[in-house]
Parts: sequence; structure tokens; C-alpha cells
Amino acid sequence: MNQLDDVLPFGLTADALLVVLLSGLAFLTVVTVWYGLIERHPMERRAQMLATRRDELHGQTLKDRGSSRRRKQESLGLMRQVVDTLKLMQSQQANKLNERLAQAGLRSRDAAIVFMFFKVAMPVLLGAATFVMVYLLQFGDLSPPLRLVAVLGGAVIGFFVPELYVSNLTGKRQLALAKALPDALDLLVICAESGLSLDAALDRVSNEIGGASPELAEELQLTSIELGFLPERRQALLNLNRRTNLSSIRGVVNTLLQTEKYGTPLSQSLRVLANEFRDQRMLRAEEKAARLPATLTVPMIVFILPVLFIVLVGPAIISVMDNLSS
Repeated sequence: MNQLDDVLPFGLTADALLVVLLSGLAFLTVVTVWYGLIERHPMERRAQMLATRRDELHGQTLKDRGSSRRRKQESLGLMRQVVDTLKLMQSQQANKLNERLAQAGLRSRDAAIVFMFFKVAMPVLLGAATFVMVYLLQFGDLSPPLRLVAVLGGAVIGFFVPELYVSNLTGKRQLALAKALPDALDLLVICAESGLSLDAALDRVSNEIGGASPELAEELQLTSIELGFLPERRQALLNLNRRTNLSSIRGVVNTLLQTEKYGTPLSQSLRVLANEFRDQRMLRAEEKAARLPATLTVPMIVFILPVLFIVLVGPAIISVMDNLSS
């Protein structure tokens, strides 16, 4: 620790540095818990995002087709400068990245910039934090080879942290969409049978299901807006498939495309899909119930049986020990 005291600036000691780091960690923990406990209304973010998308489509519709006006990019300061300097946002790569982020529900214009910046910054930050812990603070008292491995491991973990975060968001969002889709299809059937068009039916269903499933309501509302603004209705339905990347929604999109192309009854097609998806949801529930005995086997062996043996055999062992000692 004396060597570290000589290296630290402003007269800081190793103990003071440790206190500062722990205080910062405690502050971040409190902020994280506070942010998680805030009650956020799910419809506010959806309404803001839908208004932005409506303005974008309205602007694309009104502009002259022969004009090649460049789109203004919002400045993100340091993040945008780093990404532009390293040339991380190529055209094809940017399109694929925006599609992945849209599947995770991150649809802001600068989401790709923030993602690429953290993908570059996280290895440096975690590598630097690991270096401070193992070399300066001498955490764990590791040998020099293990210290180098720890620093490299921190950098590698930092590289995969943004990817894991986006993958986690995508999985949760797809699960929420799959759970709410059969109920939304039932509502679509009712709207179609009452004489509403596809645009009006999607808009009405998104308003009705917004409280139970904001994710699906957001997708349906976006599709309704694009159906009204895009020159080809087919493109709006394909955008829904691209934003979700879900097999069940892919089946709905294909059915709607066939309905638009061949003029088949919309309510009948949606009713068949709703029954099919409901049967699939019931089969998944039955499959989970069938796996329950096998899943509970390990917890019973580890936690319940030892306690049961102690309760049953414990008094006999105690009495035997008392008899032997006497």
C-alpha cells in the first residue's frame, strides 16, 4: 500500500481511494434501485415514439421526389465523434444494427451511435477497472500471469456487455409479444367482423391492449401509421415482420399479405390464426407442467431430503450418542 500512496495524486492514500470507490458504488446502487422503483406509465413513451414516427413519415410523403436533401443528424458530442473517427458506422452495418436495435425496442435515431460507442468504451472501462483492482489495489494477491489474464478477461467481458444487453432486451420483448398476440388477434377478429378496415382495426386494438401489452400495442400502432403513409401497404406489413422477427407475427403478416392480395375474408383468416396460436400457448403451458416433476427433483434432493433425514434420524442419533456416552 505504501507504493500505491506514492503514486496517487493530490495526497490521496490507498484507504481514501478505496473509500471513494465504495462511496461511488453505493451511490450508483441507490440510483439504480431508485430508477427501478419509479412508476413509469407505459403509454407515455409509446405515444412520444409514435408521434415522432408519424412526423417522419409525413415529412417523407411531402418532400419532392427529385430532391436529394440530406437528413440532419443530431449531435451526441463525444459519442458521435468517437464513432465517426473510428468509422464504425458503415451503411450496410448501420442498417443491420438499426434492425437489431428495433427488435429490442430501441428505435431512437441515435441508438446505433450509443450502442457502438459503448461497444468501444466498455472494454476500455472494464479493462482499466480490472487493472486498478489487480495492479494498484492488489486485489486477490494474484500472480503476474493471472493479473494479465484478469485484465484481458475484463476487456473481453466489456466487449460482449452491449451485445448481451441488446439480446436480453430482444428476448424479453419477443416473449411479451408472443404472449399477447392471441388476445390481440381475437380483438382484430371482432374489429374485422364489425366492418373496420385493417388500419382502423389495428389502431383500435392497439388502444385497447396498450395497458396489458405496451410492446404489441406499439408495434400495431406503428403498422397502422405506416399503412396510412407509405405508398405500398405491403411494405408496412413487412416492416412489422422486420421489427419483431417473431415466427408467430411472421404468420400473421403472411396471412394479411395474402388477404390484401387475393381479397380473402380478413376475419376468417384471423380467427384461424387466433385459434392456432391459442392452442400453441396451451401446449407450451402443458409442456411446462409436464416438465415440473423433473425440474423439482433436484431442489427436493438438495433442500428437502436433507432436512427430512435430519428430522427423522436426528433424534435416534442423539439418543444413541447419549446411551454410548453414559
